[in-house]
Amino acid sequence: MKRKYASILETIGNTPVVKINRLAPPGVNLYVKVEAFNPLGSVKDRLALGVIEEAERTGKLKPGQTVIEATSGNTGIGLAMVCAAKGYPLVVTMAETFSIERRKLMRFLGAKVIITPASARAVGMVQKTVELAEKHGWYFTRQFENEANADMHSRTTAQEILRDFEGDALDYWVTGFGTGGTLKGVARVLAAERPATKIVVCEPEDAPMLSSGIDQQRNADGTPAAAHPSWKPHPLQGWSPDFVAKLAGDAAASGAISEVLRISNADALRCSQQLARKEGIFVGITAGATFAGSLQVAAKAPKGATILCMLPDTGERYLSTPLFADVSVEMTQEEIAISRSTPGCWMPDAQ
Repeated sequence: MKRKYASILETIGNTPVVKINRLAPPGVNLYVKVEAFNPLGSVKDRLALGVIEEAERTGKLKPGQTVIEATSGNTGIGLAMVCAAKGYPLVVTMAETFSIERRKLMRFLGAKVIITPASARAVGMVQKTVELAEKHGWYFTRQFENEANADMHSRTTAQEILRDFEGDALDYWVTGFGTGGTLKGVARVLAAERPATKIVVCEPEDAPMLSSGIDQQRNADGTPAAAHPSWKPHPLQGWSPDFVAKLAGDAAASGAISEVLRISNADALRCSQQLARKEGIFVGITAGATFAGSLQVAAKAPKGATILCMLPDTGERYLSTPLFADVSVEMTQEEIAISRSTPGCWMPDAQ
């Protein structure tokens, strides 16, 4: 890595691939790509930079123009960083169901956050974004349909994977999907450059849209016309809004996907916690879900197989979610007993 950078934006990408040691089954080489190493902690930093720079290059985004996007959080956080560094005002819309940490992070970075009702779900926040963009003449980045999203992953994420596994086998690449940018952008490069690599996609068990076989209804511009009938509310924030994004639909239609796995909420939460406690890798709920999928792949893979699992974000933006529900603020009984095992400086009111 460089020692000096011209701006924070130059630090996006080139995230590490890390071997899993204690959680991997014997005889399988299991690796994870830790996107939390991006400057604002998620894979969506790549998307944010890609769509803004493409809009600048094509003249769609004018100097000083306000940027707007609908987001569950990570894209908005990434856009807030990029817009702060480049000098664009940012407005994001976000359904009230998403974690409050994300709202605070975006506002701390200077963005305006417009909360939409939970009842309107993700389709509602997109519709609100379209209204605001048209009303005020703001630039709508359209993360769910914008080809610059997938192109950024073809230029960066996919090339990093090819570089890191040059000369080595890569039997499976396991990922989730939200916008579909990572999925489409990486899958088409692997299909061309590493056709033996099987692409496995994970989705929530409670929202099995890709594996349902039911097509997503779309408007002429690719935006969702309605919620997908297979969607139900789930805690895997950042994955699977209540529609299949156009970019994700493109990837599915391409035939590049070998398998779609349905991941339970319990497995997602458990695997996120296990990655922290047994590997020291601190990631969010969707990373836990993708890792749960990679363990399913590993259980069936032949001996000696190599698997790469995408871990999309850090765990810190999930503090108010079920991921941390069992983490106590006060000392546990075991911690109290440890404290009282020596005479000095223990809390007399601890019970």
